[in-house]
Amino acid sequence: MILDTLDQSSTYHALSPRFAPAFAFLRTVTERTTVGRHEIAGDDLFAFVQQHATTPVAKRVYESHRRYIDIQYLVRGREVMYWAPLPLLKTVTMPFDAEKDAALYALIPDGVPVRVIPGQFAIFFPEDGHIPSCSWDDPAEVLKVVVKVRV
Repeated sequence: MILDTLDQSSTYHALSPRFAPAFAFLRTVTERTTVGRHEIAGDDLFAFVQQHATTPVAKRVYESHRRYIDIQYLVRGREVMYWAPLPLLKTVTMPFDAEKDAALYALIPDGVPVRVIPGQFAIFFPEDGHIPSCSWDDPAEVLKVVVKVRV
């Protein structure tokens, strides 16, 4: 898991040849960008622009992916994302679903809260369990982008 700012994103280009175009797309996102899926490089690299309210972590579950790395970038609002390494997530609430590229896990007390503000992104790799879109204090509207980067 990585937390940083878009200004520092070039630091991570060496981790995947798809990161440079992913961050280039994020630099084009504004308040006017259409909510929904945006194609960048077919199924290898695409983004979901989302606008929604954050929710309390108690109402959420951990997720993980196998085929894609998530780059979650906050445009507006603030949220808490929780992180935990997969070996700590022992209670599976949904076994891995290849079609959804997701498995779900119950909350654990040892998850690490990561506070994210506009201009920051979090990168979650397949070995990272994560809970996005959690309330910081009270539920709040956020505008964010989740870029899916094929491993």
